[in-house]
Amino acid sequence: MHLNISQQMKLGQQMKLAPRMIQSMEILQLPLQALEERIDQELAENVCLERVSDTEGTTDTETELMRSQADDDANSYKLDEKEMVAGNETNNESDFERLLEMAEQWPEDNVTSATKPSSNRISEDIERNNDAVANISERQQTINEYLLEQFHYFSCSHEIKEFGEYLIQNLDHNGRLQSSLPEIVQVYGKPISQEEAETALHLIQKCDPPGVGARDLKECLLLQLKPDAPYRDVLVTLITSHLEDLGQNRLPVIQRKTGYSIDTIKNAMSYLRYLDPFPGRGFESEPVLKVTPDVFVKKDENGKYVVELENEYTPPLRISRHYAQLLRNKNDDQTKDYIKKKIDAAKWLIEAIEQRHSTLKRVAQAIVDFQTDFLDNGPEYIVPLKMQQIADVVGVHVTTVSRAVDDKWIQTPRGLYPLKRFFGGGTKTSDGEDVAWGIIRLKMKEIIDGEDKSKPLSDDALVDALAKEGYNLARRTVTKYRKAMNIPSSRQRREY
Repeated sequence: MHLNISQQMKLGQQMKLAPRMIQSMEILQLPLQALEERIDQELAENVCLERVSDTEGTTDTETELMRSQADDDANSYKLDEKEMVAGNETNNESDFERLLEMAEQWPEDNVTSATKPSSNRISEDIERNNDAVANISERQQTINEYLLEQFHYFSCSHEIKEFGEYLIQNLDHNGRLQSSLPEIVQVYGKPISQEEAETALHLIQKCDPPGVGARDLKECLLLQLKPDAPYRDVLVTLITSHLEDLGQNRLPVIQRKTGYSIDTIKNAMSYLRYLDPFPGRGFESEPVLKVTPDVFVKKDENGKYVVELENEYTPPLRISRHYAQLLRNKNDDQTKDYIKKKIDAAKWLIEAIEQRHSTLKRVAQAIVDFQTDFLDNGPEYIVPLKMQQIADVVGVHVTTVSRAVDDKWIQTPRGLYPLKRFFGGGTKTSDGEDVAWGIIRLKMKEIIDGEDKSKPLSDDALVDALAKEGYNLARRTVTKYRKAMNIPSSRQRREY
């Protein structure tokens, strides 16, 4: 198959554009903290890229350079005229001449900024590093380390101590044995009797937290029962023989099988709720990450909701004047080619970040314009919204909207929300009005909260109750959303 000249040129442009498009999409999808990490990585790898600190300030020319890149892309950037691809026929002489002209207008004290930072810059870098170190959370002790500390206090034979340490290393993150004791003995690799193995396990089961070293859920709960626990005998029976009935709230079945009264079973269950089926779960917990909003919503002087971007974590970047001058003065083609490629990469990153800001702001503003009733009145007034609607308003592809809202948060007068929260389907009321699924879920929860717990509503009854409110839903839809909201079935919600 042969391509004509125009097809070859078009294919060539697409191939050259691909890395740039990929980088723009990647930058757009990054949340704030990940974007800051990406910028730090680029600063470390690209000598032609600089961060502009607040103390340095920027000239009007620099600001124009940093803030106009994305607009140039969107409005006047011609692929056949301004492609920044090193190694083409003209070697991008016009592009780099433009960079050199900009460099001439930058302050002279920036000439050596790449190699000799100012005292203010040094001070800022030290403070930033100190803050980073201070914010590194200390690694939490694992359940295995915690148990080993306690186990070493027991007096026992060397064989039992070694096997006990081996057992502790075989506990999962919940504090339970991952295999049966005979299986562990078999693969241990050293002589150990079954009696010695049981002794080691019983010592581990005396450690804190109560319930560790259990072989199954029943043993885990039984290990946590104190000798003076209320309803201890009842609890032993319930744990040993009726855990499934308890999970399904089948109290009459338990009453018939055990002879215990409903009140006795309920009293024992109230104590059972204090037992932890996963005693090791409190260790190695993931740190709670602080959510930083990418977008803020405020009212302007005309009472209109407008969005502002959080730029604290994306300080201005610029291309080093020092290396721009080296590009002009160096006669070594290899060095010039290296600097050109680095300047290309720096320019692409600056433009990608500017494009991210522009796209995110336009997408967020479009979302806010659709959800004004929610901002004024609360979650029950959220309207059904699809990403395609936002894409049509902003004039971008729907995948761009998806990337723009991915893992981004917006601070509103109603609280902090992920941008994805405002998208979702809906249905129509009996009056023909559009209503979001979120509103229906709120109404369903309101109905269930107000039901008679001695006679909780079945899913069929919930369908009827919602229909009276004007929401006509199929039973399978009601069941789906009840489960998604982690609301138990009517039998499990029943109070005896």
